[in-house]
Amino acid sequence: MTNSDTPYKYALLHLGFRPFFLGAATAAILLVLIWMLIYQFAWSVDLNGLPPIYWHAHEMVFGYGLAIIAGFLLTAAKTWTNLQTLHGYKLLALFSLWLIGRIVPFAGAVLPVAVMAVTDSLFVLILLIHISILILKSKQYRQLIILVLLLLLLAGNLLFYTGVLQNNPALMQKGIYMGLYLLINIILVMGGRVIPFFIERGVGYPVKLTTRRWLDIAGIAFFALYWIIEVFTPLQQYNAITAAVLLVLHGWRLWGWYTPGIWRKPLLWVLYIAYGMLVIGFLLRAATGVFDISPVLATHAFGYGGVGVLTLGMMCRIIWGHTGREIANPPRALPLIFTPIILGAIVRSIMPILLPDSYQLLVGLSQVLWMLAFGVFLFIYAPVLIAPRVDGKYG
Repeated sequence: MTNSDTPYKYALLHLGFRPFFLGAATAAILLVLIWMLIYQFAWSVDLNGLPPIYWHAHEMVFGYGLAIIAGFLLTAAKTWTNLQTLHGYKLLALFSLWLIGRIVPFAGAVLPVAVMAVTDSLFVLILLIHISILILKSKQYRQLIILVLLLLLLAGNLLFYTGVLQNNPALMQKGIYMGLYLLINIILVMGGRVIPFFIERGVGYPVKLTTRRWLDIAGIAFFALYWIIEVFTPLQQYNAITAAVLLVLHGWRLWGWYTPGIWRKPLLWVLYIAYGMLVIGFLLRAATGVFDISPVLATHAFGYGGVGVLTLGMMCRIIWGHTGREIANPPRALPLIFTPIILGAIVRSIMPILLPDSYQLLVGLSQVLWMLAFGVFLFIYAPVLIAPRVDGKYG
């Protein structure tokens, strides 16, 4: 009997998006809840020697973020290559490596932090090797850029753990920012491919959006320059200029994708707004060169607003489509998922400029809104992730 002939009740290990999206969303709530207890209520917790602020940043980038990347790639690669990606017990083994990394900080009496470094590194390495084999077998050389980005994410994570093992906060910070900017780069590359594609086919009327090849290339090239300056040189104070260029390039790119019909489709406007939050991030980073604005606000516009909002929107789309449901008829409750996280991104990255004396309160509100968004997401989508496809297919 083949997989598709086998009767089953649960489908959690049929395709990569199922366990990794479920794990990422659950982690998104628990990780922020723990950080809220530490930041807002001075909760004293031993994180296996990890400084709390670096633990929080690392887990949002390499915990939550890499789980989303894994779920997306293990699902998309099957479509790109027409080859079966990891499933069943092999998928469970890969997911377990990711999960162990999230548990180790709270298991200092049993597991040293080196275990976290090893399992996290093995997780990315196995994912990289598996996707490489699929791409090479199918000769999908256009996707090779994904392998380069995965390799760089592995390097960023190793840089972070080198800092941890050497008790060197500067290396930890470099590793975290390297990972964050690589996630953003993935969004810039993949967003340029899929956002206009989704909009043109999803608004419900004929429309041809404006895309410019030179603009796409320039936006990626200048962001690579921004990333190098910000992470690897002592010239960060001059990077506001690069951010200003990126503001123009990606603002122009986003404007070319606009059509009024997106506002009738939550699965479209959430992606558009998410990309817009990246543009706001470039604006805030450029403003640090002129005004007394903390660069942390730009960081959260990028991470909370860009990465957080877009990944949540993409998860909702991928889950619905890859479980045999019609993308044109998504759950009506989608605004209850997207509105809190978008408001939270605004509260975290923009409102502190207007209400600087209420900074800690605004951070707390943004944390609550984040957890609310993912809580509603799990309420709606967790049963869908566990149950088999509605069309009876395997996946």
